[in-house]
Amino acid sequence: MRGIGKRLRGKRLRLPLRTVRARRRAVQAVMVGCVLALLPSAWTHAAAAPRLRTTADAPAAEVAVVFGAGLWNGRPTPYLAYRLDAAAELYRAGKVKVVLVTGDNSRTGYDEPNAMRTYLTGHGVPGDRIVSDYAGFDTWDSCVRAKEIFGVHRAVLISQGFHIRRAVALCQAAGVDSYGVGVDDVHDSTWYYGSTREVFAAGKAALDAALKPQPRFLGPKEEGVSRALAALAN
Repeated sequence: MRGIGKRLRGKRLRLPLRTVRARRRAVQAVMVGCVLALLPSAWTHAAAAPRLRTTADAPAAEVAVVFGAGLWNGRPTPYLAYRLDAAAELYRAGKVKVVLVTGDNSRTGYDEPNAMRTYLTGHGVPGDRIVSDYAGFDTWDSCVRAKEIFGVHRAVLISQGFHIRRAVALCQAAGVDSYGVGVDDVHDSTWYYGSTREVFAAGKAALDAALKPQPRFLGPKEEGVSRALAALAN
């Protein structure tokens, strides 16, 4: 019995060591996971940092690209309206000549580009200076299509602060020399949701930049941007 007691006590002494090691490994695994999860976000921040501007100091460019941000009853959401206001401001200041609005028109009754066009024309941007991309289903698609379909090689991108870094990083990866204007916004529940979502969206962005997949819809080249610029030159 005394020998059995010694063996049991030995087992009881070894169990805590195994538990400590298991906990240590678990903590290490969580830390490694957190680092890996944050690496794509760190990449978007590093890639975009030297290219972020305000409407006041944005460089001159022929084209501004405005990314869709949803509609309410067929009209731009407040977040999208902020983006369009910035585009109109850049146009009025003579810093951009053409505005490319890119958004979702994948289903009947939902047309972001036309709603964006209507808003811009109501804020002083002539209709013949607005070009619509109806297949901007996500940021990567919008960037690739801006380059491959619309022939945009340099642009000022306009979005919310929580999204603009990813947009700049992706458009740079797609071959568009890009500067980003992060517009003002209200720190409401949508802002917090968008900021949190960016941590996860950055992972997809890193994969898109590395693998360079084809957009969901590429289609034939369109001359809307080149025609608008040519009309200005005449």
